[in-house]
Amino acid sequence: MHLPDKPSFDYLPGETVIANAREKMLIDFPEASELNASQCIALTLDGGYVAETVQYLNHHYNTSNEAASWKLTFDHYHFQNNNEIALSLNKLIRICCSDDLAKNVYADLNLKELLIRLMQSQRLKVSSAESLTHSNSSRLNYVLNYIQQHLGSKISVDLLSRKAYLGRNHFFKWFKEQLGITPLEYINQERIRMAKQLLTDKNSSVGEVSLQCGFNDVNYFVRLFKKTEGITPGAYQSVRL
Repeated sequence: MHLPDKPSFDYLPGETVIANAREKMLIDFPEASELNASQCIALTLDGGYVAETVQYLNHHYNTSNEAASWKLTFDHYHFQNNNEIALSLNKLIRICCSDDLAKNVYADLNLKELLIRLMQSQRLKVSSAESLTHSNSSRLNYVLNYIQQHLGSKISVDLLSRKAYLGRNHFFKWFKEQLGITPLEYINQERIRMAKQLLTDKNSSVGEVSLQCGFNDVNYFVRLFKKTEGITPGAYQSVRL
């Protein structure tokens, strides 16, 4: 993938790239051929539609003093789709390909959901980075920093809710509203990221990496890793060495 004023990067299945209006985008498909086709989806959104959606969200769903403003940025433009983004994209494609008379209404509602998911994903990426250097700047950054520092230990939702000075149910709802995923999904996501780094060491076994990343059950770790990355930890390690 080639975007102006940015270094080229791999654009892989299950990822999203957000480009600004009228920005030239070049995509290479080095492995594609007539017998081995490759494809991606390009979705063009009207700037006024995006601005109207963001304005509505900030007016109706940004009442907390700690809430960050809703916005779609181009600083964090390339990221891995989470399950919610993937489901929204697939549903939008099905709607647009259908013959339903109300498909424009369904598409509008689904597109708004997709925008919300994208903004939450961007916020997650920004907050995760900020938490490493500004852990006390907000409640969210403090919680994310605590998770990062204790990935190898047991982390319960009850413990995190106490760290955030919120009730368990309130904390769970607040976390998902902020980032679009549950606390457990975020913890597992970061543990898999940590595991990928550790697996580059040929002297580390899958069992050792599992324990280092806070997984007491190596079989669960293997299943989660394969579900997330598409291959087992052992296969990933073999490819990376």
